[in-house]
Amino acid sequence: MAKLYSRKKLAKKTMLPKKETIQLILQYSCALKVVKVGKLTCHFIAN
Repeated sequence: MAKLYSRKKLAKKTMLPKKETIQLILQYSCALKVVKVGKLTCHFIAN
C-alpha cells in the first residue's frame, strides 16, 4: 500500500487578494476608456 507522507492540503480554502491588488485593478478600470468607431474598437489607458 502507498504510504501518505503529507497530510497537509496543498491549497488554502480561502484565498483573499491583497489590498494593493484591489486598488491596482480599480485604478486600471477607472483609467481604461473604450471607444467604438464604426467596426473598430479602441482601448485607451489614460494615466
